[in-house]
Amino acid sequence: MALVPAWLRQYRAGWLAGDLTAGLIVTVMLIPQSLAYAMLAGLPPQVGLYASILPLVAYAALGSSMTLAVGPVAVASLMTASALQPLALAGSPEYAAMAVQLALISGVMLLAFGVLRLGFLAYFLSHPVISGFITGSAVLIAIGQLQYILGVRIVGAGVMEKLTGLVTSWQHANLPTVVTGVATLVFLLLARRAMAPLLERWGVPASMAGLLAKLAPMVAVVVATAAVAIGRLDQTAGIAVVGAVPQGLPALALVLPDADTLGLLWLPALLIALVGFVESVSVAQSLALQRQQRIVPNRELLGLGAANIASAVSGGYPVTGGFARSVVNFAAGAHTPLAGVVSAALMALVIAAFTGLFFHLPHAVLAATIIVAVTSLVDLDTLRRAWRYDRADALSLVGTALGVVVLGVEAGILAGVALSLGALVWRSSRPHMAVVGRVPGTEHFRNVLRHKVETVPGLLALRVDESLFFANAVVVEDRIGEQLQLDPGLHHVLLICSAVNQIDATALEVLTELERSLAARGIVFLLAEVKGPVMDRLRTTDLGRRLEGRVFLSVHEAFLFARRRHAQAS
Repeated sequence: MALVPAWLRQYRAGWLAGDLTAGLIVTVMLIPQSLAYAMLAGLPPQVGLYASILPLVAYAALGSSMTLAVGPVAVASLMTASALQPLALAGSPEYAAMAVQLALISGVMLLAFGVLRLGFLAYFLSHPVISGFITGSAVLIAIGQLQYILGVRIVGAGVMEKLTGLVTSWQHANLPTVVTGVATLVFLLLARRAMAPLLERWGVPASMAGLLAKLAPMVAVVVATAAVAIGRLDQTAGIAVVGAVPQGLPALALVLPDADTLGLLWLPALLIALVGFVESVSVAQSLALQRQQRIVPNRELLGLGAANIASAVSGGYPVTGGFARSVVNFAAGAHTPLAGVVSAALMALVIAAFTGLFFHLPHAVLAATIIVAVTSLVDLDTLRRAWRYDRADALSLVGTALGVVVLGVEAGILAGVALSLGALVWRSSRPHMAVVGRVPGTEHFRNVLRHKVETVPGLLALRVDESLFFANAVVVEDRIGEQLQLDPGLHHVLLICSAVNQIDATALEVLTELERSLAARGIVFLLAEVKGPVMDRLRTTDLGRRLEGRVFLSVHEAFLFARRRHAQAS
């Protein structure tokens, strides 16, 4: 019984209709996406279908989200292409084999992280970095798909090479392909903006109208495929089509990577695992909150790890939770992961019997589907909010996006992490410090520049609102030195440590020398409100021993001590 997922043990009959409906609707949405994203990854279209069966079942068994829709997504597909195109020819058997290995390595990493309970990795990449990475990836994806809209072939991996190729090749564009691609783009953009309100005016309930609007890509696929097939436009007009898609379920196999392959793929697999995990957890948590449900990050690691291993076993490529499909799954009434299992069963049916219907599907339509899908990933709202609130985070977002576009996926995300950590260190190296005094008639102490407070002559009470470490310890020492120059009559220096969670070895050395230099000038160094774990470490040091009797539980006690000393000296 322990092997049966909790949601299945607690399943209610009333949930079945919602799960079946959601499973059907997500399948209709997943078919064109899986074909398009596989081709975005540089793989044959059937690989996207393969990656849409077993991974959904594996996640349902181990994941914690009730409504996350797992499968091929745009960002993971781009990262797959970015990792593999320098190593093998896109579409070749070697390329497809390496995509399988990439999914396997990524899945094993995620499983290992889950077993080791490293779910906190979901918070390792800041939101601005993830937003910048996804925005940059969306721009890269859209630029890469323009060649299919024009019906030309662009050779080049970098964004500048692709843009240059588009500029030089536009005069060779295939007009019927351009018409097909642009018409699909216009239809999908109009459907996104106007279809739901239009359906509502026709009497369709708002929730159903929103779902139908999201199924517009499938409508475009059906109409375009039928038009090309009836008019034989692939032969008469030169419109490029998907062609024959192998029919039949994929063979199951597990091929372990050799040392050379592991050496080439471990870093991109790690990045795909981390980005996919963070993206999935963000989507899952936003949906779970609407139903007062709980997401367990460690179980998400296990579920996504199992999904990627299942994808590798069935000839797929890296998968993760998709934002758009998850929202549709949620809105369509999914209550449990059974909706995903239903989608997997329907996808298996499509692969087993209906792949012949995709022969005349135009590449331009799939490209238009991808472009419209990724435009929603460009996150200008987060950039505007970050710019108003914290310029460092905004610059991290912009730097990550530009890094992805200019330097590539892996270099871009590493640059984003470096920028994010750099911003954190930069902020911490300039801690907020305030000289404080007592609010009259209370035991509360506030900034002398913001409030009317009482001070003790000869006492400098300095509050540091940051942990003390190598990057900011000297800044604190300098601030105290400045105050000593402004008031040569100081005879007590009180450092308030209520916001200090840690003092590293460098900061300890600086404080030790500061105490000695103050003592040599006849100035008493005091500490107040030192947290227990910090004090435990200080007691074993020379500074802790020298400060015995001069470390106070509250600023008020230190204030009274300095006032008594001042009165005695007077």
